[in-house]
Amino acid sequence: MEIILDILFLIGGLALILIGANCLTDGSAAVAKKWGVSDLVIGLTIVALGTSAPELVVSLMSSFSGSTEMAIGNVVGSNIFNVLMIVGVTAVVLPIKVAKTNMTNEIPLVILSALAVVFCANDMLLDGASENILSRIDGIILLLFFAIFMRYTFSIAKNGTSSDSDAPVKSMPGWKSALFILFGLAGLIFGGQLFVNGASNVARALGASESLIGLTLVAGGTSLPELATSVTAALKKNSGIAIGNVIGSNIFNSFFILGTSATITPLKLGGITNFDMAVLVGSALLFWFVGWFFKTRTITRIEGALMVACYIAYTTVLIMSA
Repeated sequence: MEIILDILFLIGGLALILIGANCLTDGSAAVAKKWGVSDLVIGLTIVALGTSAPELVVSLMSSFSGSTEMAIGNVVGSNIFNVLMIVGVTAVVLPIKVAKTNMTNEIPLVILSALAVVFCANDMLLDGASENILSRIDGIILLLFFAIFMRYTFSIAKNGTSSDSDAPVKSMPGWKSALFILFGLAGLIFGGQLFVNGASNVARALGASESLIGLTLVAGGTSLPELATSVTAALKKNSGIAIGNVIGSNIFNSFFILGTSATITPLKLGGITNFDMAVLVGSALLFWFVGWFFKTRTITRIEGALMVACYIAYTTVLIMSA
């Protein structure tokens, strides 16, 4: 009976997180619009952060509750899910055209973000430490990378070189914006607490590690906004948003979310292994590879199916080795 209640908490918490993220994004974007901020800047910052809000909330809540494996597993698993499942499923639905600037500028940043996490988290291999920890110094380094990324993002907005991300923002009265922001924050906070507590209890009841739950169940759940956004964009034949959403989310997750979480509370990796890190880097490289080589800057249905198969294989290995 208790596990059923925990599953309901997990599902209810995720629903609150998703609704809260949507409300917070819409409210904040409307306020920014009133202040004269361009749609492009709003799309590259507020909307991008909004789709990553579930990962941010879950990782922070996990850090505060001492579930550091879930905090890191959530980010690593979400980034793997974003590339292999979201890009893969989106390409299966409709082949994705990838802009040349994505191939030369943004996707290499996704690879860099994965490598940065691997190097910061490999204390045992690089320093001969007794355990792998993302320290506060590591967190600050990741946040500095994030600051550089944001500077690059605003330079794109200023030069108007990435109109694909220019999505119209809904206008709303000030009182309604405030209600959306307050409701969104409340949904994220309370939903995050329910989700983390439910996921932790389910993991214990099933005898699974928090790292496994974080890398699979939690990662997939918190990536639902990115999945919905990318598939919808693909169906509307807007490949720029479909690709940009995944790129922005992965960079936010690695640099901002892990950076913030580690700066607040050092994160022990525990069950997050170099196999998971290798898949993280490998998925980023595969993202670049299928977009560049097999066909002229197009991720085909076959390549999408290959990416989905890679994710299924990775998840199978995790479950079999648990």
